[in-house]
Amino acid sequence: MDLKFRVAGRIAKPVSQVFEAVVNPDQLSRYFTTGGAKGRLETGATVTWDFHDFPGAFPVHVVEVVKDKKIVFLWAGNEGSPEPVGYDTTVTMTFEPLEDNRTLVSISEEGWPTTPGGLKGSFGNCEGWTGALCAMKAWLEHGLNLREGFYK
Repeated sequence: MDLKFRVAGRIAKPVSQVFEAVVNPDQLSRYFTTGGAKGRLETGATVTWDFHDFPGAFPVHVVEVVKDKKIVFLWAGNEGSPEPVGYDTTVTMTFEPLEDNRTLVSISEEGWPTTPGGLKGSFGNCEGWTGALCAMKAWLEHGLNLREGFYK
């Protein structure tokens, strides 16, 4: 059985605005990819994300994008260090409009083996996606970049 997790949070913005903040590389670079994002998330695309805490651009292979609803992508699995480990993990992001005009964003990731390295990688990414949701909320609701200067 592979390791997997799910994190979620509510953002006080309409689903279309929250979704665009993820698929648009200019917006994503403002609060999440501390080293920048290149390429819009579209089905079949390969884009790159760069992070100061894991230097070097990572390819992100977009499997599916359903506007304002879902994003699925693959990226290289990690086990706590930037060295490649030979497998990909699958990230699924869903966007659900709530009655009060907020958006529920859920992020799940799966695909690590049940090994000490897989456990370390899954916990690290769970921490990372939780931080990403917090940074997205602060950016979209208040214009604050929580990650600026955090890693470098």
